Amino acid sequence: MLLAFDTATPQVTVALHSGEEGTEPLAEAAGDRAMKHGEELAPLIASVLAEADAVPADLTRIAVGVGPGPFTGLRVGLVTARTMGFALAIPVDGVCTLDVLALEAVETGTVRGPFQVATDARRKEVYFAAYSPLGDRLTGPVVERPDALPGRLVTIGEGTVLYPAAFPDSVGPLRPSAGWLARGVAADRFELLATEPLYLRRPDAER
Repeated sequence: MLLAFDTATPQVTVALHSGEEGTEPLAEAAGDRAMKHGEELAPLIASVLAEADAVPADLTRIAVGVGPGPFTGLRVGLVTARTMGFALAIPVDGVCTLDVLALEAVETGTVRGPFQVATDARRKEVYFAAYSPLGDRLTGPVVERPDALPGRLVTIGEGTVLYPAAFPDSVGPLRPSAGWLARGVAADRFELLATEPLYLRRPDAER
């Protein structure tokens, strides 16, 4: 079984999947309290396991979003993924969070041509990447001011809600889904990364 989760946005999302290509997640859940990653991740993992009548020993692989995203949220997800992978002696793969949004948009028919993904980076900036019609990442990810980015293409992600003037042609989804993270990993649709966080800039708090 494949456990997938992402903590790169204000919302925690978790899914359990058989790991077989073309199948739907066995269970999926998302947190309803923004910026409570540490409090919500473990209970959500327990919830999806219980819903599928599974236990941690049934897991054979873990997939985790590596961002880009804020320091604290990413750290919670990546530490949890590494710890579980070590304890269960199973592989852990990282995936760019923006790629997960892109895959969902392509597979659901939300986009039909080249498009962009823009998510909230705070400080009046967005995390940004550009994609082909098939969902292949062409540029990025980068962190940039919305008004410094091209706004003509269809854009998905929460950045479109925060900065509508910069991204006038916007469609869903807004935040990544662990269900689509799991589907993509099972189908070998992502570039798999090391479990290192994509911060794209230095954390706010430094020694």
